[in-house]
Amino acid sequence: MRSAAVRGAASWDAIVIGSGLGGLTAAAYLAAHGLRTVVLEQAAVAGGCAQAFRRKGFQFDVGVHYLGDCGPGGVIPTILRGVGLDGRVEFRPMDPDGFDTLLLPGREFRVPRGWDRYLEALIEAFPREERGLRACVGVLRRIGRETERTTIPTTAAQTALFPVRCPRTAYWSARPLSRLLDDCGLSPAARAVLCAQSGDYGAPPDQAPAALHAALLHHFLKSGTYFPRGGGQELVAHLVDVLTGHGGRLRTGQRVERILLDGGRVRGVALRGGEHLHAPVVVSGADLPRTLLELLERVPDRTARTAGRYRMSPPFCTVYLGLDIDLSTRMPNTNYWLHRDTDPAGFYRGVDGAHPVGGLFVSSAAVKDPDSAHHAPPGRSTLELMGFAPPHPESWGVRGGDRYRRDPGYRSRKAAVVEEMLRLATEVVPDLREHVVWQEASTPLTQQRYTLASGGAALGLAAAPDQFGRHRPGATTAIGGLYLAGAGTRAGPGVLGATTSGVLAAGAVLRRDLFAALRRGAVFADPARGSYDGRDALRFCREQARA
Repeated sequence: MRSAAVRGAASWDAIVIGSGLGGLTAAAYLAAHGLRTVVLEQAAVAGGCAQAFRRKGFQFDVGVHYLGDCGPGGVIPTILRGVGLDGRVEFRPMDPDGFDTLLLPGREFRVPRGWDRYLEALIEAFPREERGLRACVGVLRRIGRETERTTIPTTAAQTALFPVRCPRTAYWSARPLSRLLDDCGLSPAARAVLCAQSGDYGAPPDQAPAALHAALLHHFLKSGTYFPRGGGQELVAHLVDVLTGHGGRLRTGQRVERILLDGGRVRGVALRGGEHLHAPVVVSGADLPRTLLELLERVPDRTARTAGRYRMSPPFCTVYLGLDIDLSTRMPNTNYWLHRDTDPAGFYRGVDGAHPVGGLFVSSAAVKDPDSAHHAPPGRSTLELMGFAPPHPESWGVRGGDRYRRDPGYRSRKAAVVEEMLRLATEVVPDLREHVVWQEASTPLTQQRYTLASGGAALGLAAAPDQFGRHRPGATTAIGGLYLAGAGTRAGPGVLGATTSGVLAAGAVLRRDLFAALRRGAVFADPARGSYDGRDALRFCREQARA
């Protein structure tokens, strides 16, 4: 791949489409291995769903709200260590007695760190259901331990061996969470508590694979949850630093129009405006259906049929609030999951367009990271409200065209949804409206505009047994030289899924099991080649894009 002939014919060794954490992780690993790598981002700032933005002295995180497994030896710190970032990102622990607070009618349940404490809390809440709870949590816990002992299968042989090595995970990957809850005979109230965090992957229990829910709980319960000091942009800045410090380049405001092919292999990309960049390797961290159905210069029939069947996860409507109070004096270091009723599917009622939102996820970066110089001015706080919403423009009153933001129907519908979200949030902060000094909202149409995600789906493909595990695409494709990263791949959504997908994509390019090397302590990048001083991640990312 890196012969003199190939290097002389190509502008780059590798092109990465999209600067989300999947694309940036892949780019950092490729650059650290000596490949001349360029990252192309259509937005003005690197980061994708991990980026931040600033308004009137407040900094808001778009998609990074909390992380699991960031203790010693955790997966995310291990991935960062592999590109020379060991200890460069500080992970601040959230409340070990309740990193998530579940608010349901007549009930508050705080999710503690540790499987044993979690089970004890459930039994205390539902003492008459101890037997069923022990059975259910036992299955979920065993699945979590299985997933910890293995990595995502990337070859046919590994896929074939997976049911042998992880029998419970394989079994419950093909069955919805509701089946497990039924088998354990749990009441609607107990089921509601067990499923209340499902918004992290975006599917109710009759759709979500039980193994996915188990993996999520294990990710959080193993060592608790954390928030990166400085916010999600901090992760982005350090990965960009590895890329540029090892000879790579970040280009923002560069929209890829086509992935160019030559004889069934990639030969580069064409940018909006006519510029062509050439490379024998293209890693797409972009939306999966968009990559396979729109960007490819020629789409193989089988690829088109497969990609055409993909279903996307539901998108969010998000309200960003700047407050003139210090929330850390009013609430613990926790997230709130606010449910209207005990029907786990009720959290997704907003997706049908007939209801504003079915529930809220409420989060404050200023509470999780109070010493940061950027989240909020002294004595003030940020607050983010998230609820699932319909993806279709017509559900937002949009009659067509790109200027939907000025459409009266859109503005009216958006205002109604935001008003309902604010009303619900007063259950967490009763006098909320009195303290709002900045307010901004994004809809699925906003998400689609900034990230080009189909329907604004930040979580990638919908979570379902037929779109989980081996039914999701891996890093390799039928197109020679084309690789995939991001939430739509087998690694799944979230920071863990995105960064894992990046390592898998880079490993596929390099034809090397990078995770095996990471477990042995391998470090591929030179920490001395970085220049980021940790002071202002957003500014650094902007400067690197202009360099």
